[in-house]
Amino acid sequence: MRNCRRALISAIAVLGLTLSSGCALLDERVAGAGEEPGERIAIAVPDWPGGQANAAVAGYVLESELGVGVDLVPVDQARAWDGLNDGTVQALLEDWGGLPEKTELYVRQKRSVVDAGELGVTGHIGWFVPKRFSDAHPDVLDWENLNDFAEDFNGELLQADAAYATFDAAIIEELGLDLTPVAAGSESALLESITEASRTGAPLLTYWWQPHWLNAEVEMAEIRLPRHTLGCQSDPATVACAYPDLSPRKYLNAAFAQEDTPAADFLRAFEWSTDDQNEVARLIEAEGLSPGAAAERWVTDNPEAVAGWLPGQHD
Repeated sequence: MRNCRRALISAIAVLGLTLSSGCALLDERVAGAGEEPGERIAIAVPDWPGGQANAAVAGYVLESELGVGVDLVPVDQARAWDGLNDGTVQALLEDWGGLPEKTELYVRQKRSVVDAGELGVTGHIGWFVPKRFSDAHPDVLDWENLNDFAEDFNGELLQADAAYATFDAAIIEELGLDLTPVAAGSESALLESITEASRTGAPLLTYWWQPHWLNAEVEMAEIRLPRHTLGCQSDPATVACAYPDLSPRKYLNAAFAQEDTPAADFLRAFEWSTDDQNEVARLIEAEGLSPGAAAERWVTDNPEAVAGWLPGQHD
């Protein structure tokens, strides 16, 4: 995961990124700002697969169904917000709330950016085991039984990158579990471990999250962590609470949104599920399709969903 988006992975507080190439593309957009308005719109594209899936599908529908030219602009989250403010970006389709100062400045104070509603995806973090393992050992899904399985897990709760901030150590301490958080070293290393354990049914206890394209390929079962302990009530940011869910939101440049064009109407209506996003991201990451080809396949397979987004179909 990346910096901004990492806040989802930390406290499920948010996920983000830093792409210098995105800055260059956005600067090109600024340089061409003399274009006649309404000819094209720019959609910010984050570097995580789900964010790319959003932009690819929205862009494909805008071009194929509404005849609107679209520039998909890879750009970090901070620059995306600045672009929304100055009009060089018209849409940001997945924001996890990682830059509250930008929201305060541009949405509430300057009113140069407007909230376009929820994306429909739910961000969720928890502890998981391969479903094949939980099918064979259903008691493992109750956290109170985890110490009985500690040896099976080699006393480890597997994580991804050591730089990811998590609540896991605090949860383990408060619940009195015989576990230690251990970093796999990277997200890709964690994916390899999960894929192999899911294939074989081997014991693996891991920190894991939605949305992620791998969830469209493997079955995982979640450990039921406590949501209402005394510690949770006194200090939910540091002690044993199940991670809270978050719903990313969409934002539009205010001037663009106020035009009330079919494109703006469509982007307000664009909403899909975590499973939908995971499937398109899987086509990109696991099957190697280009974002455009993945979007085309999903749109072709889901005509009713697309129809519900189009102007005049969702009033």
